Amino acid sequence: MKVLGHKLELLTGLLLHDVTMAGLQELRFPEEKPLLRGQDAAELEHDIETPYGLLHVVIRGSPKGNRPAIVTYHDVGLNHKLCFNTFFNFEDMQEITKHFVVCHVDAPGQQVGASQFPQGYQFPSMEQLAAMLPSVVQHFGFKYVIGIGVGAGAYVLAKFALIFPDLVEGLVLINIDPNGKGWIDWAATKLSSLTSTLPDTVLSHLFRQEELVSNTELVQSYRQQIGNVVNQANLQLFWNMYNSRRDLDINRPGTVPNAKTLRCPVMLVVGDNAPAEEGVVECNSKLDPTTTTFLKMADSGGLPQVTQPGKLTEAFKYFLQGMGYIAYLKDRRLSGGAVPSASMTRLARSRTSSLTSASSVDGSRPQACTHSESSEGLGQVNHTMEVSC
Repeated sequence: MKVLGHKLELLTGLLLHDVTMAGLQELRFPEEKPLLRGQDAAELEHDIETPYGLLHVVIRGSPKGNRPAIVTYHDVGLNHKLCFNTFFNFEDMQEITKHFVVCHVDAPGQQVGASQFPQGYQFPSMEQLAAMLPSVVQHFGFKYVIGIGVGAGAYVLAKFALIFPDLVEGLVLINIDPNGKGWIDWAATKLSSLTSTLPDTVLSHLFRQEELVSNTELVQSYRQQIGNVVNQANLQLFWNMYNSRRDLDINRPGTVPNAKTLRCPVMLVVGDNAPAEEGVVECNSKLDPTTTTFLKMADSGGLPQVTQPGKLTEAFKYFLQGMGYIAYLKDRRLSGGAVPSASMTRLARSRTSSLTSASSVDGSRPQACTHSESSEGLGQVNHTMEVSC
């Protein structure tokens, strides 16, 4: 009987062990999916009705008093996840986003899982894409916004700021090309579309030839995601419309009568190995030098927000400080916790600064003024800071 009892006990133990292991395996299944979604859990998706159709928007965080919302707009071939996830999930960026609500806008039909547009659908023009954004601002009750756009998204946000200047507090424009395509460029694009797949055609817009060859891991990753994540028919419509854009109607004040320009502070960003470099330089020549910062990022290609998120985050901090926001920031390299922005010196030699008090981080909209530290009293100074760190 003792032997039988011992065998029953052993058998029961083995059964309990198997049941327990099976239970643990069942519990592991959800964890094998990327449940690192603590940040995603705070994101809310919205489909907003606009005069030109539905617009898919993702909200991250909640409005903070009277502070502006950060509104992003991605480049053609991407969506907000492919374009901005690396940047907004960067650790130091959390020191910024905790002060602002972030609103990611996906161009029509470019979001993950988007249904294909019906035959004959007319994709909105670049001007109409800009005219869709006030519906987003009104829907969430934003008083004004700080825009971050890349490529086609930078063009849309710049157009938005030209049409609705009172809604825009500041702009970060990455890889913006203010020029429409001439007939030679148009013909070259048409020829390329006949000899290349759509993802490869878009990649030549995002990356220079040198980067396509040298950074194969990044390029291959984006080739796969552009081909598999974004609806190809919808992407083709967006691509065609972007290539049909007109010149941005901007000129540096004083160069032509009644010149139009962006009235808000602007930070222009481009990598030193990006296909958009020439366009960004020209855009810089057409903006007010007293309110514009040109940031050329060394060792960076066509997607600086992906390959150099740390440098871009630091520059963005100074840009916000120049408008009177986030007077004190935590520098993770120092043990003293929150420190004045002046102690982060890597970009300090030509950072923007504000005439407003630090209290603007909690309240009213500041009136920003920018100047170069090394050129005080010398009149208008063009802000050019090339990051080589």
